[in-house]
Amino acid sequence: MKDNYIRFDWAIKRLLRQKANFGVLEGLLTVLLDEKVEIIELLESEGNQQTLDDKFNRVDIKAKNSKGEIIIVEVQNTRELTFLERILYGVAKAITEHISLGDSYYEVKKIYSVNILYFDIGKGNDYLYHGQNIFTGVHTGDRLEVSVKEKDVLVHKLPAEIFPEYFLIRVNEFNQVAVTPLEEWIEYLKDGTIRADTTAPGLKEAREKLLYHNMSDEERRAYDEHLSDIMIQNDALDGAKLEGRMEGELLKQREIATNMKQLGADIQFISQVTGLTAEEIGKL
Repeated sequence: MKDNYIRFDWAIKRLLRQKANFGVLEGLLTVLLDEKVEIIELLESEGNQQTLDDKFNRVDIKAKNSKGEIIIVEVQNTRELTFLERILYGVAKAITEHISLGDSYYEVKKIYSVNILYFDIGKGNDYLYHGQNIFTGVHTGDRLEVSVKEKDVLVHKLPAEIFPEYFLIRVNEFNQVAVTPLEEWIEYLKDGTIRADTTAPGLKEAREKLLYHNMSDEERRAYDEHLSDIMIQNDALDGAKLEGRMEGELLKQREIATNMKQLGADIQFISQVTGLTAEEIGKL
C-alpha cells in the first residue's frame, strides 16, 4: 500500500510544533534560504492572543538562521483580500517584539516572511515569488549602498541586507516534475507526495513522522474533516468563479446584441450570433 503523508498545512499546526519534529520544517527553510536554519521557539498559542484579529493574523512558526535573523512562517488555506496587509502586519509585529523601548535601532532584526498559500492570489506564472527592498537611482539606475556601524566599524550595506524579505509559495501553481530539493518540497506541500529516495533536507524526517496511518483514530477523523472542509471550500470558490465567468459572458453577449440591434440587424441573426433568445433581445 502506498504511503499516505499528512498535508503540510495540517502538520504545521499540529505535529510540527512539537520539538521532536522541528527537523521537518527546518529542512524546508534551509532549502528555501540556502543556509542552515534552526527553530528556537514557538509563538503564542491562539488562546493567548490579545484580540480576535490577532488570532487570525498570528504567525505559525518562528525560527532563526545562523546570523540570528528572524524567520516567520505562515500557512494560509483560504483567500483573503487583505493577505498582503496581513503579511506586512506580521513582519512589523515581529520587528517591534524583538526590540525594547530605549534600545538602539542597531538591535532591529532582519525578518524573512515565508508565506505558503493554498489559494489563487492573482496573475503570475511562477510558483515561488521573492521580494525585498531595493533602492534604485531614478536617473542613474544604480543601487544605493548605505554606511552602517557594525562592531564600531563603518561598513557598506545594501538596504536589502537590512529590510525584510518576503517569499510567497503558490502551492497550487506547481505543475512540473520535481528535480531539485526545493521542487521536491513544493510537491509535498501541494499533495503530500514524498519520494522514497529523497535526500531533500527535512523530507526524510517527514517520511518517518508524518505518516497518515501513524495518527490515532481521533486525529485521523479530525484530519479527514479538515480535508473535506478544504474540498468543499474549493468547490464553492470554483463555482463562484464559474458563475462570474458565465455572468461576464452574458453581459458581453448582451452588449454585442445591443450594438447589433442599434445598427438595425435582424433579431434572428442577432440570436444566432449571441445565443440570446428573441425575447431577451427584444427587452434590450
